[in-house]
Order: sequence, then structure tokens, then C-alpha cells
Amino acid sequence: MTTSEQLFKQAKQVIPGGVNSPVRAFRAVGGSPVFIKSAKGPYVFDEDGNQYIELINSWGPMILGHAFEPVEKAVRDAIQHSFSFGAPTRKEVEMAELIIDMVPSVEKVRMVNSGTEATMAAIRVARGFTGRDKIIKFEGCYHGHGDSFLIAAGSGAVTMGTPDSPGVTKATALDTLTAPYNNLQAVEMLIDNNANQIAAIILEPVVGNMGCVLPEPGFLEGIRNLCDQHGIILIFDEVMTGFRLAKGGAQERFGITPDLTTMGKIIGGGMPVGAYGGRADIMNVVSPAGPVYQAGTLSGNPIAMSAGLAMLRYLNEHPEVYTRLEEIGGKLAEGFRAGLVKAGLNYTINQIGSMFTLFMTDRSVSNFADAKSCDLPLFGRYFHAMLKRGVYLAPSQFESLFVSVALTDDLIEQVIQANEESLREAIQ
Repeated sequence: MTTSEQLFKQAKQVIPGGVNSPVRAFRAVGGSPVFIKSAKGPYVFDEDGNQYIELINSWGPMILGHAFEPVEKAVRDAIQHSFSFGAPTRKEVEMAELIIDMVPSVEKVRMVNSGTEATMAAIRVARGFTGRDKIIKFEGCYHGHGDSFLIAAGSGAVTMGTPDSPGVTKATALDTLTAPYNNLQAVEMLIDNNANQIAAIILEPVVGNMGCVLPEPGFLEGIRNLCDQHGIILIFDEVMTGFRLAKGGAQERFGITPDLTTMGKIIGGGMPVGAYGGRADIMNVVSPAGPVYQAGTLSGNPIAMSAGLAMLRYLNEHPEVYTRLEEIGGKLAEGFRAGLVKAGLNYTINQIGSMFTLFMTDRSVSNFADAKSCDLPLFGRYFHAMLKRGVYLAPSQFESLFVSVALTDDLIEQVIQANEESLREAIQ
């Protein structure tokens, strides 16, 4: 028994399912999860001493690679002054100013502790601002584990086979309307059937939680227009795409301005953090400026703020990072497609910048139904074949991969070669 297997056995005795987030359990791919001991640059190392080229990067935040020195130094410097104050700090102000400078739509911002907390708060703010109760989300989009979002959810909920979680009340479900991603007509019908009742439409501008799914031309523009016509708050969940697809996130890349934006991942440099922000008139309903209550003892934690500031300042001052991320994502997608051709497979690869997914289906994937057509047992075999060759992928077909600038051209070639060999092994 490996050390990871032993740890998983121990974990199942004291942690539900042996993990603290469902997708980590490897149930979607079979076998036991790998327990990570450390990481540096493009690599993670497990408890058994194995080294893997990393294509998850903590689900997005390690855009510069693991243990990036300026971020490490910022954390070391910050901890000398204690770990938490529960009081205002200079770094909170500096972080807010930097986010507002980098993200086109944000005029005011509130720091929280996770992406889930950010999306929950954004929905509450939208309801408080509009005086309406209902929201529209998209099938397969995952916005954290808040009750309002566990209706036709993506990511871990799909991986575990329970997209509609017990514990979510019928009343909550009734206030959450769902539409297929990339389907404007379905959104129009929901709005027409619930006139003057929709507070917000929330979506991932590029989906990461049913695999990487891109908006079709005109989709985001159409959603923006519908919101304008009907007084609906448009919320972009940029927890994954923010500061990754561009300095200003997907909204900068696509030229669409949401009313509210939720952020996470990169703004903490890997530390637990989230934020939501947007138009000043909307954000001014948040307590203590307004009546919509939201609070958190650890919000704006000085260690997290220090890590995030170091990360965002580096990204803001080094635009070449984004040029390199485009190159890496393009090379990997091109190499994976070549591997599919050699294996005689007509499967789909979706890629934008440093996000991509190999879907085990010959259908183009533009929504949740398309993603669910994948051959999941084949993906499981492929995943373990890649792991055996030292490449650490997301342990679920329904996840995007995230690359970092720590990947060298030599490592890219290693990953492409591993993909080719793993595809051949998986289909045998």
C-alpha cells in the first residue's frame, strides 16, 4: 500500500469521503487520490516521492507556478506582523485600488474569503438592489456550494452524480431558474415567463466547471442586452477566468461589461480569498453603506492580501505573462489534437488562453448536454495513464485544466508525448 493509499484510508475514518472537496476523491476516474506533499514551479510532489507536471495549479491561482518567489516573500514579510486582526488594514485598501484599476467594470469591491462566499453575496446584493427574488443560472455552471447554485450544478456535483443536492429547500429551488449555456432563446423565455421577477443572471463568461466551454459569438452580448432591457443585474463569475484570460479577466477579453463580478483564486496568490465588486450604485447597498448585510471576521486577511497584492502587481506590471500563457495553451491544444489524429480519435478540445479541456466525445461541446456525452470510463483510463507518465490532470472530465508560465517548451513536449501514449493505452 502506498503512502497516499494509507492516508486516504485514514482520512475516510475522520473526513466525509476522505476529502474536503468532492472531486478530490477520484471517484470520477477510479482509484485512490494522490496526496500532495509539496509543489514548486511546474511540479507537484506526492507523499510517495513521485513528481508530476502540474496542469491544475490549485484549480487556477498558481498562474505563475507554485511557490513563486515574490508571493512567498510577501507572505513571509506579512506574517511577522501577526496572522489576523479582524480590523481594517492598509493592504485591503491597496488591494481594492488595484482590482478597480485592473478590472474594467469594478468601481467598488468587497473582500471575502472564498469564491462561494463572493457569489452568495453578489446574489444577495442583486436581490437587495432590485427588490426581486429570482435568479437565472446556466446548466453545468458551478458558482460554489451556496443553496441557490446547487440547481443543475456543474463540477463536483456532476462528478459525484448528485447535481441537485439534498438540503436545498424547494423554495430556494423555485427562485433559481436554469437555462442551457449558449442558448439566448431559453433565457428570453425565462424572462418573459417571470416578468419583473428576475434580480440577476449569473454565469461563467468562459465555463470551467463542465470542462472548458467558450461562449458562442453573440451570446455574452445577447445576455448583456437582455439585462439592460429588463433591469436585471448581470453577474460575471470570474473566480476562474479573472486575471487569467487577461489582466481584466474575460470581460476585458470579450469587451462585455457586467454589473457585478465575483473573483477569487488568483487574487489570493493561492491563499483562501474571494471578492465581489461592480458598479458603485449597486455596491453602495452593502452594509454599512446600505441595508444589505454581509460580513466576515477573516475578510481582507492581511496574509491573503499580501499574497494577492504580490501576484496582481506582478501580473499588472508584466503583460508578457499573458502572451506566454497564450503560447503555452495554444501549443498544448495543438499537440493534443495531433495526438488525437494519431490515435484515430475525433474528440473535441476546447481552449482559450491558459484554459483547456480534452472532451472524450466527437460532438462539439458548447453546453452541459454536450459535455455529458463524453465517454467517462475512457477518460478515467486516460487520466491514470497520464498520471503514470508523470502528468497530473484534473480527476474529472468536467473540469478545465489551468496552465502556468512555469511550463517550459521542453515540459510542454513531455506533456504532449504523454498525451499521445496515454490515448493509445486508454483505447486498447
